[in-house]
Amino acid sequence: MLAEIVAAHKRNNRVGIYSVCSAHPFVLEAAVRQALDDGSPLLIESTSNQVNQDGGYTGMTPAAFRALVYDLADRLGLPRKRVILGGDHLGPNPWRSRPAQEAMGKARALVRDCVLAGYDKIHLDASMRCADDPPHVPLDETVIAERTADLCLAAEEAYSARGSGQAAPHYVIGTEVPPPGGIQQPGHRPAVTPVKDVQETIELTRQAFQRRGLEAAWQRVIALVVQPGVEFGDDVLFEYDPQAAAPLSRFVEACDQLVFEAHSTDYQTRDALRRLVEDHFAILKVGPALTFAFREAVFALAMIETELLSRQDGIELSRIQQAVDNAMLARPAYWQSYYAGSERHVQFARRYSFGDRSRYYWTDPGVQESLARLLGNLEEHPIPLTLLSQFLPVQYERVRRGVVANAPRELICDKIRSVLADYAYACGYH
Repeated sequence: MLAEIVAAHKRNNRVGIYSVCSAHPFVLEAAVRQALDDGSPLLIESTSNQVNQDGGYTGMTPAAFRALVYDLADRLGLPRKRVILGGDHLGPNPWRSRPAQEAMGKARALVRDCVLAGYDKIHLDASMRCADDPPHVPLDETVIAERTADLCLAAEEAYSARGSGQAAPHYVIGTEVPPPGGIQQPGHRPAVTPVKDVQETIELTRQAFQRRGLEAAWQRVIALVVQPGVEFGDDVLFEYDPQAAAPLSRFVEACDQLVFEAHSTDYQTRDALRRLVEDHFAILKVGPALTFAFREAVFALAMIETELLSRQDGIELSRIQQAVDNAMLARPAYWQSYYAGSERHVQFARRYSFGDRSRYYWTDPGVQESLARLLGNLEEHPIPLTLLSQFLPVQYERVRRGVVANAPRELICDKIRSVLADYAYACGYH
């Protein structure tokens, strides 16, 4: 299916596909519902930090993630043939504090597990330094290419082991700068990847594939990750500038089998997303903006809960905002290096940053308990339209029009889908 989408884009540059990079149950459900309404394929990817053979921060292996996505698709009525599974930044990133040989061994095992689990889209990313690589300098491009080819070899071995009748995996190479998750500190606009760097990445990787006898796999390399100049950070957004990315767009037009994959497109406007697709960034990645929308909806519902129920006897409020902050303070590893400044600023960022590091904490038992209480309270005590208008005005209008039910879970889903709808529009599904 991916090869067909790339071919369709080459014929008509208004065709693309967006990739949902999240393992959050509400996000996944919203994505399935959006695909059902659009009649579109659904590309869902897990990152190497979210899902790996050690469980990642979600506690899931690739096989478990596949089961989660397929079970959800089955339950909601989306045919499995319309679901594409992918692995994002598959490489040594989760183990980069270890020596390269050990980290790459873990990375090869992860890639094998993803292919054996039926992942069709494999982003091979060996761009990060490991413990015994030269410090304080970017990893040498030749080393990156060799490690990328080693990961592809592991993937192809796993594909062969799956037996006949299984679709061959498709590959994405390259990486954006800065690394995944958004910039960590405010700064200058990220530089657009120079064309000469793209050419070097393609040629070095092609040669590394060839040395390992991976010519057939090279024909299934469908995309290259570059930096088109879009990025987000704690409280800063960098909008897409088509003129700055024009040299990249002209270059890839001459590449028969390749399109660009754009990461960190979160929070771009719908028109900017459409222009990205038209400029051959035909695969748009989105993740934090979806959990950000989820968090916005949940916090809005918590404010409604306070206004509606705080003065009623016998009702325990969820206090979900405090539960999330407590979880983040108890386990600061996922946000501490991303938020800097005064204590007040850091506290604000934990709750409202575009980087949305709170997305790592929704599986915390205390947070789960508070969320269940919030939903239960508002299911038992229906939300007045006046409060819905005050705190979720877009969903209020959609409730009035009969598009969405005035129920907490439906309101959260609709809030997430408001983001997905912009991506669907950009990719030609509307």
